[in-house]
Amino acid sequence: MRKSTQKPVVVIPNLNGGEALLAAIESLEKQTLKPHIIVVDNASTDGSGQKAQAKHPEVELIWHKRNKGYAGGVNPGFKRAIELEADYVAPFNDDAVADKDWLRHLVAFMENNPEYGSVSCKVLKDDGKHIDSTGDFLTIWGLPYPRGRDEVDEGQYDNLTEIFAASGAASLYRVETLKQVGLLDEAFFAYYEDVDLGFRMQNQGWKVGFVPEAKVYHAIGMTSGRMKGFTTYHAAKNQPLLLWKNLPFSLLFRVLPRFYLAYSLAFARAFTRGHGWYASKGLIMSVVLLFWKLPEIALLDMRRTLKAREVRALLVNDLPPNAKALRALRKKWWKLRRKTV
Repeated sequence: MRKSTQKPVVVIPNLNGGEALLAAIESLEKQTLKPHIIVVDNASTDGSGQKAQAKHPEVELIWHKRNKGYAGGVNPGFKRAIELEADYVAPFNDDAVADKDWLRHLVAFMENNPEYGSVSCKVLKDDGKHIDSTGDFLTIWGLPYPRGRDEVDEGQYDNLTEIFAASGAASLYRVETLKQVGLLDEAFFAYYEDVDLGFRMQNQGWKVGFVPEAKVYHAIGMTSGRMKGFTTYHAAKNQPLLLWKNLPFSLLFRVLPRFYLAYSLAFARAFTRGHGWYASKGLIMSVVLLFWKLPEIALLDMRRTLKAREVRALLVNDLPPNAKALRALRKKWWKLRRKTV
């Protein structure tokens, strides 16, 4: 097993993290493999960045004058890891707490598996019983989902395996990979930027792994849950961009009809929840971003090393487990089709 020459870097994007930020830092300082910790403060108004600096002067802080979202909060730490010539860098949510061996397990896996560009851990909810994520996956419907979310953890995912993308809540990236494929796309701001990065890595020949022994406890949605329409807007904006950016042209038009059916249903549901304006704004921005990103999309297509059939093999041939409305609609469709054949 090769040995890293530099400390791994852990990057915490912070927005009004309060006491949770301090708990996150303390869990990282107790790691059996000691990291260099960077907090990127996204213009917090609760003084959490100042409190972290006062209590943990060894932690490096980067300050933003405005909120740049998850992607904009992590990228400065990624860039700093490149400057420090670190081998590995890990994004870590400000509302997460790591098991003491979390980082050691992830680094050990990467040291032994040089073909992997990133690796994810088992992210549990803060009750320690229910799963938040055991890695992100993408379906043939173009819908990403976190594997195992809301399930009781009974060891059903306790095996080393390949996944589609690493969860942004807590994961580890090879710096060499980031230098090749690029950092998080800040146009996403929040939601699916981790899946986008994983997709770009896969397209350029890197694998993504899952290590169940590495555990993190996450108070999911602590920040976004306080902002009405935040999730609706960014999901409507980012989901189409994820597909247009990364799917091969020949596969894109096999996935898009299914995707836009699901997208239309989610769009309609947003109106019933009083989120119609946020969904509409997200739809408009998705079109704006698509045209803005056309040169980048063409460049990514040129850099892709996987063939369309290999990309297709990465997609789950089903709907996400929680897509109840779509599953019911599909069941009615097949029942109707059997009657007419």
